Amino acid sequence: MAITEDAPPGTEAGPEPGPESRRLSSPLVLTLILLLAVLAQSPIRGFLGTPLMQSWMTVFVAVTVQALPFLVLGVLLSAAIAVFVPPSFFARALPRRPALAVPVAGVAGAILPGCECASVPVAGALVRRGVTPAAALAFLLSAPAINPIVLTATAVAFPRDPEMVLGRFLASLLVACAMGWLWQRLGRTEWLRPPAHGAHEGATKGEAFWNSVRHDTMHAGGFLVLGAMAAATLKAATPADWLRAAAGSPVFSVLALAVLAVLLSICSEADAFVAASLTQFSLTAKLVFLVVGPMIDLKLFAMQAGTFGRAFALRFAPATFAMALAGAVVTSAVLL
Repeated sequence: MAITEDAPPGTEAGPEPGPESRRLSSPLVLTLILLLAVLAQSPIRGFLGTPLMQSWMTVFVAVTVQALPFLVLGVLLSAAIAVFVPPSFFARALPRRPALAVPVAGVAGAILPGCECASVPVAGALVRRGVTPAAALAFLLSAPAINPIVLTATAVAFPRDPEMVLGRFLASLLVACAMGWLWQRLGRTEWLRPPAHGAHEGATKGEAFWNSVRHDTMHAGGFLVLGAMAAATLKAATPADWLRAAAGSPVFSVLALAVLAVLLSICSEADAFVAASLTQFSLTAKLVFLVVGPMIDLKLFAMQAGTFGRAFALRFAPATFAMALAGAVVTSAVLL
């Protein structure tokens, strides 16, 4: 029989500290990082003073500062559309025939701003409200690629190449409509899982708006920083001979920037400034970067799989990548 020692009168035996109580908290981690930074300030100052890091910081700050206003404006407008414009509006505005609804939905993406983070849930809401999936998918692809904020940012990023704005608009609209028609012809109902209810349903419009703004700003801002860091690293750390060799091959340069657009997952309001910083590459390769990125990247694949199902994403993403690559190359051959 086990013998236990009673607790002193007036006290209660509390639970023993578990593993969770010994975990590092965020303030403690931040304090440790700041302490390490203070102790290592001399080596850090010397490292930041090297020509390589100065070049890196110049490109990073330039890309971030140029892109940030467009990113914030795009997030505000996309949140307002997602919250205050009812999905039933799109259902009433689109033609009933799917073949006609696809191009109308694609053009609607040019009128209604929305970043990638907002286009997927909006497309899910459209399908849930009875819009034909082909039209909803055309809107999903066109809205983040050809809306006024993105086209204005592209014009600012390429002041000496105004044809890039027209090329981006035409190529992205062509690909969005082609993917909508392709789904209408070959898509199957069992591939598309009915979307769940939106995350902000049940909240007030004000709460839903600010929740969407906070989420999209943090999400898109993080990818902007990563994209600016990658562009700065590519410019500063990669040997110039390597970049010239990669950019000198028409086929390899196009494929390289297409894959880079998928991996970087930059918000469409900011990707033009990253593309403009890649001065070694041709306008065709940069156009491919601008067309592919807003239509399929890592974050979009995850969001599409979560909204419409993995079976849909595994089929839709590769087809979109191939169509966007081909559409950008064909458009470049005509315009650039």
